[in-house]
Amino acid sequence: MSAIPILTDKRINNTRRALTNALIALTLEKGYDALTVRDISERAGIGYATFFRHFSDKDSLLTEVLEGTLGEFLELIQPVLNDPERTVTLVFEHVKQNSDPVRVLLRTRNVSPLLPRIFAFSSQAMLETLKPNPKSLIPPEIAAHHMIVSILELIEWWLEHEMPYPPEHMGKIVNALIMQPARKLAFLER
Repeated sequence: MSAIPILTDKRINNTRRALTNALIALTLEKGYDALTVRDISERAGIGYATFFRHFSDKDSLLTEVLEGTLGEFLELIQPVLNDPERTVTLVFEHVKQNSDPVRVLLRTRNVSPLLPRIFAFSSQAMLETLKPNPKSLIPPEIAAHHMIVSILELIEWWLEHEMPYPPEHMGKIVNALIMQPARKLAFLER
């Protein structure tokens, strides 16, 4: 009797994986706005009605795909937030290993609510980790926002240029170009 739920779970997982892969591939090929549920279902090799047994619409599928990527990312960087270069290196390693979902996240930034959550988490982590310099002209929340936007733009550049530098080198670049200058201007050394 217990074999039926296992088979069902496996079938459900396979269907969801196929839908995820189809969404990612089609978004990268056609753009998210041009996609329909029918396109995704056909690419996944499942029936149109089956799609709706798993997701209410393409936005809910997108949210699940990006939530999974975000969850993995947050678990990865949480332990090293007090080491900016290591944190950024891990970010680039994660992006390299998950480049297609990250490309989808960047291309759907106007549709997905995840980018604001990434900004909020990253800003909060920086503001909790770094001590503001009360004598600085630059408010700490502006410095944190600048660092996050700059890192995000470098990630996008890196992906568009087919990741020409290894993640470790990108960690050093981001630390030297963005993190150190912003930290010196707006925060006290720890």
